Amino acid sequence: MTLPELQKQALQLPIGDRWKLVQTLLESLQWETRSVVKKGNLSRLRGVAKSTNKLSDEEIAEDYITYLTDKYQ
Repeated sequence: MTLPELQKQALQLPIGDRWKLVQTLLESLQWETRSVVKKGNLSRLRGVAKSTNKLSDEEIAEDYITYLTDKYQ
């Protein structure tokens, strides 16, 4: 069956059945889209937390102390 034939038949259905058809199609699209989006997001985020700066433990501690001092003033 071609898409135009399917569309023609769908338009001949009672309105309640057309709403059910729309809901079923939307749910299937949402399900498939979620799978694609989840996989895509993870691959785009790979390596985002990598740091090119090599800080010493002392520098990290100083930065954290500065952060807390600024936050709670």
